[in-house]
Amino acid sequence: MDKTLLNKVEEFVSQHLRNNLSPKLYFHNYSHTKEVVFAVKEIKSHCFLNTQETEILTIAAWFHDCGYSVSYKGHENESCRIAVEFLKNNNFPNNLTFRVTDCILATKYPQQPKNILEDILCDADLFHFTRTDYERHHLSLRKEWEIYLNKKYTDQEWKQLNCDLLKNHHYFTKYGKNILEKFKAVNLKLMEC
Repeated sequence: MDKTLLNKVEEFVSQHLRNNLSPKLYFHNYSHTKEVVFAVKEIKSHCFLNTQETEILTIAAWFHDCGYSVSYKGHENESCRIAVEFLKNNNFPNNLTFRVTDCILATKYPQQPKNILEDILCDADLFHFTRTDYERHHLSLRKEWEIYLNKKYTDQEWKQLNCDLLKNHHYFTKYGKNILEKFKAVNLKLMEC
C-alpha cells in the first residue's frame, strides 16, 4: 500500500472539503467523511483484504462525498469525477481507479454493493446508525434536507421516517450483520419505534 498516495489523498480531500463545501451541509461534511474513513478501518479489520484492496477502499472512503462540493443530487458521480482526476494526476492505475469509483457509486441510496469492498464502504457510510449520538446525526440530516431538498417534516413524520429507515436497512458485511445490527437495534429501541 502506497502510504504516500494515501497521505496525498487525505490531504487533498481534507482541503477540498474544507474549502468547497457549504457550511449548510450539516451532515455531509468533513466530519462525516472522517467518520466513514474510521468506520472503514474498523470494518475492514474484521475482513481479509489484501494491501491493494485496502488502498482502493481507503481512497474510495475519502472521496465518496467530495461531490457535494458540486451538486447535492447526483453527488456520487461528481465524487467519482473528482477522484478520477486526482488519481490520474497521481499515476494511479486505471483498472484500480475503476474499482474506487465502483465503491463510491455503490453508496448511492438504495445501496446495491456487488463485492466485499463495496459492502464495506456501504456499511461504513451508514455506520452512524449504530452511534450513541445517532440523534445528532439524524437531526443534522433533517436540517440539511430542509435546505437542499426543500423537505420539511413534522417531528412525528421525521421520527417515523427514521424508524422506517432503520427497520428496513441491513448491513452487508459479516461484521455489520453480527455486530453493527445490534447497536442499530439499540438506537431503534431508544427512538421507541
